[in-house]
Amino acid sequence: MLLTPHPDTETIALNCAAITISDTRTSVTDSSGKVIQTLLTKAGHQVPVYTILPDEPSKISAQLAQLGDRVDLNVIIFNGGTGIGARDTTYDAISSLLEKTLPGFGELFRFLSYQEIGSRAMSSRAVAGVYRRKLVFSLPGSTNAVKLALDKLIIPELTHLSFLINPPA
Repeated sequence: MLLTPHPDTETIALNCAAITISDTRTSVTDSSGKVIQTLLTKAGHQVPVYTILPDEPSKISAQLAQLGDRVDLNVIIFNGGTGIGARDTTYDAISSLLEKTLPGFGELFRFLSYQEIGSRAMSSRAVAGVYRRKLVFSLPGSTNAVKLALDKLIIPELTHLSFLINPPA
């Protein structure tokens, strides 16, 4: 049973960016990026920004800074590059830029992942936080992991978290 201690009375349409970090995926083969777009749109949000970047820390940091400057965006979701492999640099590129972190996101994500994939969940460095008054989520590149994070954690709390960062006037 899912408990909602502070149920949202309304859902507002948020503008989201979906950024895939991969050295090999293309717009045709990027199933995780497509899942992000589909699930957010189905939940009533918009995804005006979608791109694929190579797993290069300077490009990832620059993308976050560029998107952070946009007044028309509320949420930035990265997928890919959260493991511990040599080319997994998304966490390293964005975690130090976050102005506030949501440690509970990573903890809950790994807990839910553990229920699905077992002890391999410990290698995920999924993270979330706030950057320039925008919610930022960094997810593994696995399509199942993306779906899990969006369905169980991100979409149910997106409106509430957005109101916390940018309260209605």
